[in-house]
Amino acid sequence: MELKIDLKGSSMKKLPLGISTFSKIIEEDYLYIDKTEIVLDLLENSQYVFLSRPRRFGKSLFLDTLQNIFQAKKEYFKNLYIYDRYDWSQSYPVINISFASGRLESREALDERVLGILRDNHKSLDVECEERDNVSRCFKDLIEKAYEKYNQKVVILIDEYDKPLLDNIEDTITAKEMRDGLVNFYSVIKGSDAFIRFVFITGVSKFSKVSIFSGLNNMQDISLDRRYGNICGYTQKDIEQSFLPYLKGVDIDKLKEWYNGYNFLGDKVYNPYDILLFIDGGYLYKNYWFETGTPTFLIHLLKQRNYFIPQLEHLIVDEGLINSFDIEKIKLETVLFQAGYLTIDTVGQTRRGALEYRLRLPNKEVMLSLNDMFIDYLTDERSLRIQDRLYDSLYDGNVENLKTTLISLFASIPYNNYVKNTISSFEGYYASVIYAYLASLGIEIIAEDVTNRERIDLTIKLGSYIYILEFKVGSQDALAQIRSKKYHQKYLEKDKTLFLVGINFDEEHKNIKQFEYDRV
Repeated sequence: MELKIDLKGSSMKKLPLGISTFSKIIEEDYLYIDKTEIVLDLLENSQYVFLSRPRRFGKSLFLDTLQNIFQAKKEYFKNLYIYDRYDWSQSYPVINISFASGRLESREALDERVLGILRDNHKSLDVECEERDNVSRCFKDLIEKAYEKYNQKVVILIDEYDKPLLDNIEDTITAKEMRDGLVNFYSVIKGSDAFIRFVFITGVSKFSKVSIFSGLNNMQDISLDRRYGNICGYTQKDIEQSFLPYLKGVDIDKLKEWYNGYNFLGDKVYNPYDILLFIDGGYLYKNYWFETGTPTFLIHLLKQRNYFIPQLEHLIVDEGLINSFDIEKIKLETVLFQAGYLTIDTVGQTRRGALEYRLRLPNKEVMLSLNDMFIDYLTDERSLRIQDRLYDSLYDGNVENLKTTLISLFASIPYNNYVKNTISSFEGYYASVIYAYLASLGIEIIAEDVTNRERIDLTIKLGSYIYILEFKVGSQDALAQIRSKKYHQKYLEKDKTLFLVGINFDEEHKNIKQFEYDRV
């Protein structure tokens, strides 16, 4: 797909929306953001490499770039970093495996797909396939035959290695069968080391019990390696050096707020898909990447765990939690991080020396879209009218209207949503609904805002006003707690009008029981 931007009479290159074939980008003069300095570093220092990145982050294009380098197609790399720094005299046979397309729903379908991919590679490398019906023997046969024919070690590139697992993650039995099938397939690599020059594997997730990670002890995971943090995605430097001609009249700070912010311990990066579609869409700020496929199993996990949505603001996890997850014991935080809905804010160490990661939402696109999804999940249906009324009430400092709108919000939730959904029975449900609605407005909110006297449930900042909210279920006086704990004192010097708002929920009637406020 080619961007609909008018380039007549311009020296600007076409932009490669949806194109992951490196040779096409070069031959047809599309814009290419040079990643070959990173490639060269990998080729000189690594043999077995794994990279995890969210969907649509440019992993496939990076793999295709690697393939062209290993096939010594020097002519494509003129004016790129690697051009006069790499030994182009050596060409290697490349085995290319991708699970990116289609959906596999059984072990038999997986084995059939793998055998088809291997037969295609036998054909492209011009070697005979003698083991046509056994996955591991066919793969081993391919590696050894390619090595013998070309008298050169083999390169193996695997794209979206985990897709057969992710497609079936809600069905544990099928997911385990897929895992076993992939173990059978990938274990061949470990036994073929003598014939292998380089292996590069990409995916969205890192599963803890797939033997490609436990069996290949020399596998280098670069997913959170600072040296390779910019391996996929566009940096701010890329935007300012390569994309400014395509962004005339665009507020770059606003663009950054909406789409930048993914942090893999290099520079903060944009998802390429967002930038290309933003230009193609006539500079319209909207949900581009997010709408391309939110896993339904996220919703199921939320339902199973009664997850407190505001907790996303203050997630601190250890290295093991963000690095891998288990089919039998999936952590919601791990899924949100690996799928790209959360990213790293800061990295620290505990007093005992363990790494800990503070996570956050990457940008405004994800914040608005994810909370819209949460609203649909929590209430069955999102109301644009309620969103508009909430925003107007907060912007105007009209707390009475805020009260009326919140009561209308809970009254609009169908009763059967409470009956069929266990989440509505836990105390954090009501705060989660309000938080999700407010976060979907794109305004500044702070969940569990820290003071020197405990935590404020929710702080809202909009225009000339700051709102301090405390939530209770039952009869405890929420406003009295704000006053007694003096939660608002940290904001007294901010030259803003302060509202202290205490909200009590009635679990029997599923609505607000008491709404009191003070103006400070």
